[in-house]
Amino acid sequence: MNGMKLIQNVMRVRDAAFTAFVRGGFAHIGRGSRIMLPFRAGNPHKVSIGRNVLVGPSSWFMVPRLDTPGTVIHIGDRVRMNQVSIAAVQEVVIEEAVAMARGVYIADHMHGFDDPTIPIRDQALTRIAPVRIRRGAWLGQNVVVMPGVEIGAGAVIGANSVVTSDVPPRTIAVGAPARVIRELPQ
Repeated sequence: MNGMKLIQNVMRVRDAAFTAFVRGGFAHIGRGSRIMLPFRAGNPHKVSIGRNVLVGPSSWFMVPRLDTPGTVIHIGDRVRMNQVSIAAVQEVVIEEAVAMARGVYIADHMHGFDDPTIPIRDQALTRIAPVRIRRGAWLGQNVVVMPGVEIGAGAVIGANSVVTSDVPPRTIAVGAPARVIRELPQ
């Protein structure tokens, strides 16, 4: 066994041990799922992770409010993500087999910025609306998904896009703001 293979195996064991150790702190972590280090979570007891999910290194799940009852972030079976940040106060649902490249950011809320005397981070949250990413969608590198958006099943979101409105199933959307440029075969 070469040195690279050995290190990869050690990291797999480390990540499996970490996932097993933190399992009880989440609402649910399904069988076969793995959280790779480093990882950060705020209020993970409001996060549910399905089966065979891979949460890549440097991912972050944040639920800044505790006043929403139940689970707030729902990640379906066989989802793959790498360096993804998800922030939710109401609900973010990522359905089965969604793929997310590095740097994806998903939020169901925004910070207010109306009062110039208060730092933006201290202003009330605004535009709170649930986000849903349907089965089998693919989000390219550095995609931003804004509050209230639904991305349809099998949709493709191009790299560096900012999704501000719904994207229909089986379409390709790109840009800032993202616009549908093509329909995919049904």
